[in-house]
Amino acid sequence: MQATALSSILLFCLTLLSPCHARSAEALAPPAEAASAPSRVGGQIEAGEIDRFMRDRMQAFRVFGASLAIIEDGQVVYHRTFGVADNEAGVAVTDQTLFEGASLSKPLFAYLAMTFVEEGRLDLDRPLYEYLPHPDLTHDPRHRAITARMVLSHTSGLPNWRSGPGQEGLTLHFEPGTGFKYSGEGYQYLALVLAHIADTDAAGLEALFQARVAKPLGMIHTHFVRSSERPSTKATPYRDGKPLAQVPVKQEFGAAYSIETEAQDYARWMIALLDARGLSQPAFATYFAGQQANIPADEPERAFGLHDWALGLAILETPFGRLYAHGGNNEGFTSLMVLSRERKWGMVLFTNADQVTPLGIELMTFLQGGSN
Repeated sequence: MQATALSSILLFCLTLLSPCHARSAEALAPPAEAASAPSRVGGQIEAGEIDRFMRDRMQAFRVFGASLAIIEDGQVVYHRTFGVADNEAGVAVTDQTLFEGASLSKPLFAYLAMTFVEEGRLDLDRPLYEYLPHPDLTHDPRHRAITARMVLSHTSGLPNWRSGPGQEGLTLHFEPGTGFKYSGEGYQYLALVLAHIADTDAAGLEALFQARVAKPLGMIHTHFVRSSERPSTKATPYRDGKPLAQVPVKQEFGAAYSIETEAQDYARWMIALLDARGLSQPAFATYFAGQQANIPADEPERAFGLHDWALGLAILETPFGRLYAHGGNNEGFTSLMVLSRERKWGMVLFTNADQVTPLGIELMTFLQGGSN
């Protein structure tokens, strides 16, 4: 998994970026057409224009396969799959093809965590230490102050991941609650706490996610815990046009990184957010509320709209209005989701190409430029 998910979602307000790579048209399969789609999306852009845009930009960024869904007025008005899931075998992407959602796991996991809050089993402001001490932070008593709210808004002081240049083991970067640092480690800690509260393991937490979120919303393709029973539907990951080895299946609940899904399935949950379904109104108000994340004044991403962090989603103030967004990068996969609650608009894109966030940025800008 990559450590760049924060920067993935904070570049929306840029003008269209230059293409990174060129590739012949013959190298990419044509898009698989959805069963039905309106001739126009967003009031002005024809569905065919989006198809052409995607084909062109996928060639430019050397993206073999993609799954895209667009939401208008709280419903999916456009869903397409493009290209190939496996270029060597010539296997086309279909609506059954799964992509690694990477950090798009985080806002979905935050929604699951809120179901524990609704039950009264998780207090957002109670130190997680009181539920379960972190097994790798016993050397640092500061971790006893970390709360679920801090984890979900990236103010816990934990690093993104414990491994990295000049970094050994797991250490806090600041007193919990006093700063901002994007952290996958925090989400993994909260997942351990939820499993402990529910007296279960990774498989049991997956079962709770399926029962509480996926099945009620009709998300038949979305899973946190990977299964060796689904390898034939998984897209092959690529970097610079070359296939990467599939990461061996791990039976772990990766709250920060592990969902496998596709665009229409993920869009069902996004629509639930727009319709305020699955949680109480007070819970939704808490979920979307800015947490005063204390983002540094000199944080470069502020120039691109980063305003605050909610419980699982970045809050951006942009020329397109307030947006809630998240991006994701695992090796060989890039994803992006964007929501406008005010306009009940959204988009979600999954690809099987490494570090191609600029494609998602261009797409979002293209769609917003054509919307009413």
